[in-house]
Amino acid sequence: MRNLFAIVFSLLFVAPVFANDYYGADFDSQRDTYAGFRIHKNESLSLKYDAEGIGGFKLREDNFGIGAVAGNRLSDNVKVEFETAYNGMKEANHNTTLSVDVWANMFNVYLFRQFDGAIEPYAGLGIGFAAIWGSVNAPYANLSDSVFDLSYQIMLGVNFALNDRVDLNLGVKYQYYGEVEFKQNNAEVATIDVDGTEFYFGAVYKFSL
Repeated sequence: MRNLFAIVFSLLFVAPVFANDYYGADFDSQRDTYAGFRIHKNESLSLKYDAEGIGGFKLREDNFGIGAVAGNRLSDNVKVEFETAYNGMKEANHNTTLSVDVWANMFNVYLFRQFDGAIEPYAGLGIGFAAIWGSVNAPYANLSDSVFDLSYQIMLGVNFALNDRVDLNLGVKYQYYGEVEFKQNNAEVATIDVDGTEFYFGAVYKFSL
């Protein structure tokens, strides 16, 4: 995780220094709308499990997720974006297997600074809803449930313009996806909290409407 933050920190503060020398053309244009994809590397997708009367534990797993984005540049320093993404995890501990599938739909707002129309360090906030399907297989019970819960995320990264139409994106984020509650006889018997710290890479195609 330290390596990820070191990479993003370097991109944010070192890459702009070389922008003027490396890029000979100004890629700034009227193509303010974009659409593309992102691949998420979950450095610590986390499930916090609590069972009534039994206690709890926390599981972490490194895996991948995938998503799509569509957005618009509102001004020289503000972008808005819709993001939809899938993540999933299955792990076992204490003779208990936890499994979740998460589909998150987020509205993101970015503040950025552009250097020669080619490099854009940014910080972003997102809020939306996540559909979570969870299951618990344990000696004392087999439980499953789903929920549509409030989700939020904090992002930090850099956008690189390859040319006038294609951008590459590199960043890191923390996202809280939500909580699944498991019930028996209308009484809550366990919960799973889902969150994660993720490194992501993506590409978008820019166009004008």
